Amino acid sequence: MALTLYVDTDRWRAHQQSVIQQYPGLVPVCKGNGYGFGHERLADEATRFGSDILAVGTTYEAARMKDFFGGDLLVLTPFRKDEEPVPLPDRAIRSVSSVEGVGLMRGARVVIEVMSSMKRHGVTEQDLPKLHAAIDEVRLEGFAVHLPLDRTDGSDAVEEVIGWMDRLRAARLPLETMFVSHLGPDEFARLQQQFPRTKFRARIGTRLWLGDHTATEYRGSILDVTPVVKGDRFGYRQQKAPGDGWLVVVAGGTSHGVGLESPKALQGMTSRAKGVARAGLATVNRNLSPFLWGGKQRWFAEPPHMQMSILFVPGDAAEPKVGEELTAQLRHTTTMVDRTVDR
Repeated sequence: MALTLYVDTDRWRAHQQSVIQQYPGLVPVCKGNGYGFGHERLADEATRFGSDILAVGTTYEAARMKDFFGGDLLVLTPFRKDEEPVPLPDRAIRSVSSVEGVGLMRGARVVIEVMSSMKRHGVTEQDLPKLHAAIDEVRLEGFAVHLPLDRTDGSDAVEEVIGWMDRLRAARLPLETMFVSHLGPDEFARLQQQFPRTKFRARIGTRLWLGDHTATEYRGSILDVTPVVKGDRFGYRQQKAPGDGWLVVVAGGTSHGVGLESPKALQGMTSRAKGVARAGLATVNRNLSPFLWGGKQRWFAEPPHMQMSILFVPGDAAEPKVGEELTAQLRHTTTMVDRTVDR
Protein backbone atom coordinates (compact mmCIF):
# COMPACT_ATOMS: atom_id res chain seq x y z
CA MET A 1 0.00 0.00 0.00
CA ALA A 2 1.78 3.11 -1.21
CA LEU A 3 1.75 6.59 -2.66
CA THR A 4 2.71 5.81 -6.25
CA LEU A 5 3.85 7.84 -9.24
CA TYR A 6 2.64 6.15 -12.42
CA VAL A 7 4.58 7.06 -15.56
CA ASP A 8 3.43 6.54 -19.14
CA THR A 9 7.03 5.92 -20.13
CA ASP A 10 6.64 6.05 -23.91
CA ARG A 11 4.71 9.32 -23.75
CA TRP A 12 7.14 10.80 -21.21
CA ARG A 13 10.17 9.96 -23.34
CA ALA A 14 8.48 11.20 -26.52
CA HIS A 15 8.02 14.56 -24.82
CA GLN A 16 11.67 14.58 -23.76
CA GLN A 17 12.70 14.08 -27.39
CA SER A 18 10.45 16.92 -28.57
CA VAL A 19 12.13 19.30 -26.11
CA ILE A 20 15.63 18.08 -27.02
CA GLN A 21 14.90 18.75 -30.70
CA GLN A 22 13.72 22.29 -29.90
CA TYR A 23 16.84 23.06 -27.87
CA PRO A 24 19.98 21.61 -29.50
CA GLY A 25 22.71 21.18 -26.89
CA LEU A 26 20.17 21.13 -24.05
CA VAL A 27 21.50 20.79 -20.49
CA PRO A 28 19.06 18.65 -18.47
CA VAL A 29 18.56 19.85 -14.90
CA CYS A 30 18.21 17.42 -12.00
CA LYS A 31 17.97 19.12 -8.62
CA GLY A 32 15.94 19.06 -5.41
CA ASN A 33 13.88 15.87 -5.31
CA GLY A 34 14.58 15.13 -8.97
CA TYR A 35 11.29 16.71 -10.08
CA GLY A 36 9.42 13.90 -8.34
CA PHE A 37 11.24 11.11 -10.20
CA GLY A 38 14.41 11.02 -8.09
CA HIS A 39 18.01 11.76 -9.00
CA GLU A 40 18.95 8.26 -10.09
CA ARG A 41 16.03 7.99 -12.51
CA LEU A 42 16.76 11.31 -14.17
CA ALA A 43 20.47 10.50 -14.40
CA ASP A 44 19.50 7.30 -16.21
CA GLU A 45 17.23 9.23 -18.57
CA ALA A 46 19.93 11.82 -19.35
CA THR A 47 22.38 9.00 -20.07
CA ARG A 48 19.80 7.25 -22.26
CA PHE A 49 19.26 10.25 -24.53
CA GLY A 50 23.01 10.90 -24.73
CA SER A 51 23.52 14.10 -22.75
CA ASP A 52 27.16 14.99 -22.12
CA ILE A 53 26.27 17.13 -19.10
CA LEU A 54 23.78 17.22 -16.23
CA ALA A 55 23.01 20.28 -14.12
CA VAL A 56 22.46 19.79 -10.39
CA GLY A 57 21.54 22.23 -7.65
CA THR A 58 24.32 21.93 -5.10
CA THR A 59 27.75 20.45 -4.50
CA TYR A 60 26.11 17.87 -2.23
CA GLU A 61 23.88 16.75 -5.09
CA ALA A 62 26.89 16.63 -7.40
CA ALA A 63 28.75 14.41 -4.92
CA ARG A 64 25.84 11.97 -4.93
CA MET A 65 25.19 12.13 -8.67
CA LYS A 66 28.79 11.44 -9.70
CA ASP A 67 28.14 7.74 -9.16
CA PHE A 68 25.02 7.72 -11.37
CA PHE A 69 26.01 9.97 -14.27
CA GLY A 70 29.27 9.69 -16.17
CA GLY A 71 29.30 13.06 -17.95
CA ASP A 72 30.03 16.57 -16.73
CA LEU A 73 28.15 17.85 -13.68
CA LEU A 74 27.25 21.56 -13.68
CA VAL A 75 26.59 22.87 -10.16
CA LEU A 76 24.03 25.69 -10.40
CA THR A 77 24.48 27.17 -6.91
CA PRO A 78 27.36 29.66 -7.14
CA PHE A 79 30.64 29.09 -5.31
CA ARG A 80 31.09 30.90 -2.00
CA LYS A 81 34.47 31.27 -0.32
CA ASP A 82 33.19 30.11 3.08
CA GLU A 83 31.30 27.06 1.80
CA GLU A 84 31.96 23.59 3.16
CA PRO A 85 34.46 21.78 0.91
CA VAL A 86 32.87 18.83 -0.90
CA PRO A 87 35.16 16.46 -2.84
CA LEU A 88 34.14 16.48 -6.52
CA PRO A 89 35.66 14.93 -9.65
CA ASP A 90 37.34 17.03 -12.33
CA ARG A 91 34.24 16.68 -14.50
CA ALA A 92 32.36 18.93 -12.08
CA ILE A 93 31.83 22.51 -13.30
CA ARG A 94 31.20 25.24 -10.75
CA SER A 95 28.99 28.28 -11.27
CA VAL A 96 30.62 31.51 -10.07
CA SER A 97 28.84 34.83 -9.62
CA SER A 98 31.60 37.22 -8.56
CA VAL A 99 35.07 38.31 -9.61
CA GLU A 100 36.34 37.29 -6.18
CA GLY A 101 34.86 33.84 -6.64
CA VAL A 102 36.57 33.40 -10.02
CA GLY A 103 39.87 34.35 -8.39
CA LEU A 104 39.42 31.70 -5.71
CA MET A 105 38.65 28.91 -8.20
CA ARG A 106 42.16 28.69 -9.64
CA GLY A 107 42.48 25.71 -11.99
CA ALA A 108 38.79 24.78 -11.75
CA ARG A 109 36.24 24.51 -14.52
CA VAL A 110 33.77 27.37 -14.13
CA VAL A 111 30.71 28.99 -15.65
CA ILE A 112 30.40 32.68 -14.82
CA GLU A 113 26.84 33.84 -14.04
CA VAL A 114 25.95 37.38 -15.06
CA MET A 115 23.43 39.56 -13.22
CA SER A 116 20.08 39.31 -15.03
CA SER A 117 16.78 41.08 -14.32
CA MET A 118 16.23 38.34 -11.74
CA LYS A 119 18.67 40.32 -9.55
CA ARG A 120 19.54 37.14 -7.69
CA HIS A 121 23.28 36.87 -8.21
CA GLY A 122 25.88 37.42 -10.92
CA VAL A 123 28.70 39.64 -12.07
CA THR A 124 27.69 43.15 -13.13
CA GLU A 125 28.70 45.20 -16.14
CA GLN A 126 31.11 47.12 -13.91
CA ASP A 127 32.82 43.83 -12.98
CA LEU A 128 33.68 42.85 -16.56
CA PRO A 129 37.01 44.69 -16.88
CA LYS A 130 38.23 42.88 -13.75
CA LEU A 131 37.46 39.46 -15.21
CA HIS A 132 40.30 39.41 -17.76
CA ALA A 133 43.04 38.56 -15.29
CA ALA A 134 40.78 36.32 -13.23
CA ILE A 135 39.71 34.03 -16.10
CA ASP A 136 43.33 33.32 -17.00
CA GLU A 137 43.55 31.30 -13.78
CA VAL A 138 40.48 29.09 -14.44
CA ARG A 139 39.16 26.83 -17.17
CA LEU A 140 36.26 28.92 -18.43
CA GLU A 141 33.36 26.82 -19.74
CA GLY A 142 31.20 29.81 -20.64
CA PHE A 143 28.91 32.49 -19.29
CA ALA A 144 25.34 32.04 -18.06
CA VAL A 145 22.26 34.23 -17.78
CA HIS A 146 19.31 33.07 -15.69
CA LEU A 147 16.11 34.83 -16.78
CA PRO A 148 12.81 35.37 -14.95
CA LEU A 149 9.76 33.27 -15.78
CA ASP A 150 7.38 36.22 -16.18
CA ARG A 151 8.10 39.59 -17.74
CA THR A 152 5.30 41.80 -16.44
CA ASP A 153 7.04 44.95 -17.71
CA GLY A 154 6.73 43.79 -21.31
CA SER A 155 10.47 43.49 -21.83
CA ASP A 156 11.97 40.99 -24.25
CA ALA A 157 13.99 38.02 -22.95
CA VAL A 158 16.05 37.75 -26.13
CA GLU A 159 16.97 41.42 -25.97
CA GLU A 160 18.19 40.95 -22.41
CA VAL A 161 20.52 38.15 -23.50
CA ILE A 162 21.67 40.19 -26.52
CA GLY A 163 22.46 43.06 -24.18
CA TRP A 164 24.77 40.81 -22.20
CA MET A 165 26.34 39.39 -25.34
CA ASP A 166 27.15 42.95 -26.45
CA ARG A 167 28.62 43.83 -23.04
CA LEU A 168 30.78 40.72 -22.93
CA ARG A 169 31.98 41.29 -26.48
CA ALA A 170 32.78 44.93 -25.75
CA ALA A 171 34.83 43.78 -22.75
CA ARG A 172 36.72 41.37 -25.07
CA LEU A 173 35.61 38.33 -23.10
CA PRO A 174 35.22 34.94 -24.83
CA LEU A 175 31.76 34.12 -26.17
CA GLU A 176 32.18 30.51 -27.24
CA THR A 177 29.41 29.20 -24.96
CA MET A 178 26.43 30.88 -23.28
CA PHE A 179 24.16 28.98 -20.89
CA VAL A 180 20.59 30.32 -20.78
CA SER A 181 17.44 29.53 -18.83
CA HIS A 182 13.71 30.18 -19.32
CA LEU A 183 13.63 30.90 -23.03
CA GLY A 184 10.97 29.63 -25.41
CA PRO A 185 12.10 27.54 -28.41
CA ASP A 186 11.57 30.44 -30.85
CA GLU A 187 13.55 32.78 -28.60
CA PHE A 188 16.35 30.23 -28.33
CA ALA A 189 16.44 29.85 -32.13
CA ARG A 190 16.59 33.64 -32.59
CA LEU A 191 19.67 33.85 -30.39
CA GLN A 192 21.45 31.03 -32.18
CA GLN A 193 20.72 32.61 -35.55
CA GLN A 194 21.94 36.05 -34.44
CA PHE A 195 25.14 34.70 -32.87
CA PRO A 196 26.13 31.68 -35.01
CA ARG A 197 29.64 31.56 -33.54
CA THR A 198 28.34 31.15 -29.97
CA LYS A 199 27.01 27.84 -28.74
CA PHE A 200 23.89 28.43 -26.68
CA ARG A 201 22.97 25.74 -24.16
CA ALA A 202 19.54 25.86 -22.54
CA ARG A 203 19.41 24.61 -18.94
CA ILE A 204 15.99 22.98 -18.69
CA GLY A 205 14.29 21.00 -15.93
CA THR A 206 10.54 21.61 -15.61
CA ARG A 207 9.79 21.80 -19.35
CA LEU A 208 11.85 18.67 -20.01
CA TRP A 209 10.62 16.38 -17.23
CA LEU A 210 7.15 17.78 -16.46
CA GLY A 211 6.01 19.41 -19.69
CA ASP A 212 3.49 16.69 -20.59
CA HIS A 213 1.11 16.55 -17.64
CA THR A 214 -0.75 13.54 -19.07
CA ALA A 215 2.39 11.36 -18.90
CA THR A 216 2.33 11.07 -15.10
CA GLU A 217 -0.22 10.47 -12.36
CA TYR A 218 -0.04 10.20 -8.58
CA ARG A 219 -2.27 7.73 -6.73
CA GLY A 220 -2.61 6.83 -3.07
CA SER A 221 -3.75 3.40 -1.90
CA ILE A 222 -6.74 3.16 0.43
CA LEU A 223 -5.53 1.55 3.65
CA ASP A 224 -8.73 1.57 5.73
CA VAL A 225 -12.36 2.66 5.44
CA THR A 226 -14.52 3.34 8.50
CA PRO A 227 -18.24 4.27 8.27
CA VAL A 228 -19.32 7.24 10.43
CA VAL A 229 -22.54 9.10 11.13
CA LYS A 230 -22.84 12.80 11.69
CA GLY A 231 -21.41 13.79 15.06
CA ASP A 232 -19.14 10.76 15.54
CA ARG A 233 -15.82 11.76 17.05
CA PHE A 234 -12.58 10.62 15.46
CA GLY A 235 -8.87 11.27 15.02
CA TYR A 236 -6.13 12.78 17.15
CA ARG A 237 -8.19 15.84 18.01
CA GLN A 238 -11.53 13.99 18.36
CA GLN A 239 -13.35 16.23 15.93
CA LYS A 240 -16.94 15.49 14.89
CA ALA A 241 -17.85 13.94 11.55
CA PRO A 242 -19.62 16.62 9.45
CA GLY A 243 -22.14 14.09 8.13
CA ASP A 244 -22.84 10.46 7.31
CA GLY A 245 -20.17 8.81 5.21
CA TRP A 246 -16.75 7.25 5.52
CA LEU A 247 -13.38 8.08 6.99
CA VAL A 248 -10.89 6.98 4.36
CA VAL A 249 -7.27 6.37 5.33
CA VAL A 250 -5.08 6.84 2.25
CA ALA A 251 -1.33 6.40 1.75
CA GLY A 252 0.40 9.77 1.53
CA GLY A 253 1.21 12.15 4.37
CA THR A 254 3.53 14.97 5.32
CA SER A 255 6.67 12.89 4.77
CA HIS A 256 5.55 12.53 1.14
CA GLY A 257 4.82 16.24 0.83
CA VAL A 258 1.04 15.87 1.12
CA GLY A 259 -0.49 18.91 2.76
CA LEU A 260 2.63 21.00 2.16
CA GLU A 261 2.23 23.96 -0.15
CA SER A 262 4.64 26.59 -1.42
CA PRO A 263 3.62 30.26 -1.54
CA LYS A 264 1.84 31.31 -4.73
CA ALA A 265 2.23 34.53 -6.69
CA LEU A 266 -1.38 35.65 -7.02
CA GLN A 267 -2.33 37.72 -10.06
CA GLY A 268 -5.82 39.09 -10.74
CA MET A 269 -8.87 39.35 -8.56
CA THR A 270 -10.12 35.80 -9.20
CA SER A 271 -7.02 34.08 -7.87
CA ARG A 272 -6.87 36.48 -4.92
CA ALA A 273 -10.52 35.80 -4.07
CA LYS A 274 -9.89 32.05 -4.16
CA GLY A 275 -6.91 32.51 -1.84
CA VAL A 276 -9.04 34.45 0.63
CA ALA A 277 -11.74 31.76 0.48
CA ARG A 278 -9.24 28.97 1.16
CA ALA A 279 -7.80 30.87 4.09
CA GLY A 280 -11.27 31.42 5.54
CA LEU A 281 -12.15 27.73 5.30
CA ALA A 282 -8.86 26.77 6.94
CA THR A 283 -9.76 28.81 10.04
CA VAL A 284 -12.68 26.42 10.62
CA ASN A 285 -10.58 23.30 9.90
CA ARG A 286 -11.87 22.87 6.35
CA ASN A 287 -8.97 21.99 4.06
CA LEU A 288 -9.25 20.35 0.67
CA SER A 289 -6.95 17.39 0.19
CA PRO A 290 -5.16 16.69 -3.09
CA PHE A 291 -6.99 13.33 -3.34
CA LEU A 292 -9.94 12.76 -5.67
CA TRP A 293 -12.72 10.22 -5.30
CA GLY A 294 -15.71 9.97 -7.60
CA GLY A 295 -14.28 12.79 -9.70
CA LYS A 296 -14.27 15.28 -6.80
CA GLN A 297 -11.48 16.63 -4.63
CA ARG A 298 -12.17 15.41 -1.09
CA TRP A 299 -11.71 17.20 2.23
CA PHE A 300 -9.13 16.27 4.82
CA ALA A 301 -10.97 14.93 7.86
CA GLU A 302 -8.03 16.25 9.92
CA PRO A 303 -4.51 17.45 9.10
CA PRO A 304 -2.45 14.78 7.31
CA HIS A 305 -0.33 12.42 9.40
CA MET A 306 3.28 11.60 8.62
CA GLN A 307 2.68 8.77 6.14
CA MET A 308 -1.07 8.77 5.60
CA SER A 309 -4.05 11.07 5.42
CA ILE A 310 -7.61 10.70 6.65
CA LEU A 311 -10.31 11.99 4.30
CA PHE A 312 -14.04 12.41 4.73
CA VAL A 313 -16.11 10.96 1.89
CA PRO A 314 -19.83 11.75 2.18
CA GLY A 315 -22.46 9.05 1.97
CA ASP A 316 -23.79 10.21 -1.40
CA ALA A 317 -20.53 9.10 -3.06
CA ALA A 318 -19.60 5.55 -4.03
CA GLU A 319 -18.27 3.58 -1.07
CA PRO A 320 -14.44 3.42 -1.13
CA LYS A 321 -12.85 0.00 -0.74
CA VAL A 322 -9.53 -0.99 0.84
CA GLY A 323 -6.93 -1.56 -1.86
CA GLU A 324 -8.42 0.88 -4.34
CA GLU A 325 -6.44 4.00 -5.29
CA LEU A 326 -7.29 7.67 -5.22
CA THR A 327 -5.83 9.98 -7.83
CA ALA A 328 -3.86 12.80 -6.21
CA GLN A 329 -3.07 16.27 -7.56
CA LEU A 330 0.42 16.82 -6.17
CA ARG A 331 3.27 19.13 -7.02
CA HIS A 332 6.16 17.12 -8.44
CA THR A 333 8.90 19.26 -6.92
CA THR A 334 7.62 18.83 -3.35
CA THR A 335 6.49 15.19 -3.49
CA MET A 336 8.40 12.07 -2.42
CA VAL A 337 6.70 8.84 -3.46
CA ASP A 338 7.05 5.34 -2.08
CA ARG A 339 7.46 3.89 -5.56
CA THR A 340 7.42 4.73 -9.25
CA VAL A 341 5.65 2.40 -11.69
CA ASP A 342 6.26 2.52 -15.46
CA ARG A 343 3.34 1.67 -17.66
